[in-house]
Amino acid sequence: MDHTLEALLDEMKQEIDQWVAYISNIDAEKIVKRTPLQVGIHGHALLEYARGRVDVTDGELDLTMPEGKGGPNEWLTGEQVREQIVPELASYMQHKLNGMPPAIIDYQFTFNGKFRVREGGVNVRILEYVDETKKKLLLDRISAYIGNKLEAGQYPTKPLETFFLSRHLLDEGLFPEADPGRIISVFENIQQLNKGNKHLAEHRNHLSGALRNWVENHWLPRYFDNTGTEWQKVYKKKSDARLDNTEQGLVELVLYSAILILKYDPSYSRSAGLAMLNCAVELGSARAKRLTVEGSGTFAREDISLRDEFAECTANDVFAEVTIAIKQETEESYARALRFLTRLLSLGFPKSYQIKLKSSVKQWLPVKGLAKSGTHRFFANALEYPKLHPLLEEYAGVAMETFEWYTDTEGEKSCMPGSYAVFGLGLADRAYFPLVEQYMEKVDEEHQSVQNGFTVALAGRHGVNAETISTLVKCMLHSGDSMKLKIGAELADDRHLRLLIDQVRGLKRHEVEHIVYLVWGGTDKLKRIAGKAEGERGKWLSELAQAASRG
Repeated sequence: MDHTLEALLDEMKQEIDQWVAYISNIDAEKIVKRTPLQVGIHGHALLEYARGRVDVTDGELDLTMPEGKGGPNEWLTGEQVREQIVPELASYMQHKLNGMPPAIIDYQFTFNGKFRVREGGVNVRILEYVDETKKKLLLDRISAYIGNKLEAGQYPTKPLETFFLSRHLLDEGLFPEADPGRIISVFENIQQLNKGNKHLAEHRNHLSGALRNWVENHWLPRYFDNTGTEWQKVYKKKSDARLDNTEQGLVELVLYSAILILKYDPSYSRSAGLAMLNCAVELGSARAKRLTVEGSGTFAREDISLRDEFAECTANDVFAEVTIAIKQETEESYARALRFLTRLLSLGFPKSYQIKLKSSVKQWLPVKGLAKSGTHRFFANALEYPKLHPLLEEYAGVAMETFEWYTDTEGEKSCMPGSYAVFGLGLADRAYFPLVEQYMEKVDEEHQSVQNGFTVALAGRHGVNAETISTLVKCMLHSGDSMKLKIGAELADDRHLRLLIDQVRGLKRHEVEHIVYLVWGGTDKLKRIAGKAEGERGKWLSELAQAASRG
């Protein structure tokens, strides 16, 4: 063997040694014990060589991507890589795998190489290893999990379990022939068991992530070439791409993937879901074309469509969108649209949805921090008609659902369905304070902050008094520490202070502490204020400070 090539192989082996030492320096046994659906940690390694530099990482290599450019300064040839380097590294890596603790390596392991050589680039599979014992163990555990935890289950499941299960069911190494019907059934079961659970969004994210990976890396390459980049994909159908009858089931899984992404993923992922739908349409899928126009077909036509001289409403559950065109800017037009929405949601239309509004009127609620969206504008417009307030209350009662969101809001502007109706009604009339309190009980304050702006607006509109203090406290309990609530002047009145103390009596220490922070800036500040106060007022403030700081 050429001395230079031998020296390069030694360097490559040293890099493999360093990688093995790095991945072995973790508590693998503890990690895989978190769930029976994980039998190992590492499933791939990538060796890259270019310009005399060698690097081994956990990275995966897309062997379908074009090979890189070479250069006249590269001395290594493709023939040397394939005939001398690959066999030697395959044997060396296999020897290393044999000596590793079982929990380190997954049931299968691929070792890829990416080499810059004189003629260009060489992407090659160096080693592919399958531990048949681990594979059988994993398949048995998957079957038991589906039967015991999902099909016979009655309780929410763990997101980590969904992460692994979703990827396993789409793994061709475990299931060479994908069973779309079974996969969809399992994924629906997971969502049903976790409905109303705070981790539902996380479960859905794992499901859509696994599906997107399968569609983009396994299904689409069969029929389309990516003429774009790895990050900005553009699909062009292959000249010989055809769907036969045996592949229709897989198309159903692709469409399920697209629907899941379009319904529940962030807006920046919508392009991926639309690309899946469009590719299915291009391959001749009649259902894909129908989905883009009519939705999933779950709802009767009369339930997703309304058209008269006042308004035109159409709903598509695939895109989780309702298009509302107001033909006449009248109370009756918004009344009909509201009845349409309320019935639609009561029939099971996705509560995480958005409204595409066509209207000449632009009203916005006087609440800071709200997105200026079509959904917001529709409800702000409708709230201008007092006679519609009962209809808005009815809508809110159906729409409010913890861990669901209007899909035309993101980040700090995210808000639960029903938010705009509740905010507008609460500001308009104290008669809707019970609805406001019901709303606050459902709010997920960890992922929503628009209630902060509403609480400030509510206090500004209705003040602090015997009729408002109870609702204000409920709002404060579900608002964040960043809220700027200026009601100190009102609480300078002893009557109002007593009302607040009566409301916080019986609350948990951290809840009292939160109220104190929002009103006075913290317990320490309140103690200083109490120390300067005279008579009964000083005593009341001291008691409040003590309630906020007791162990």
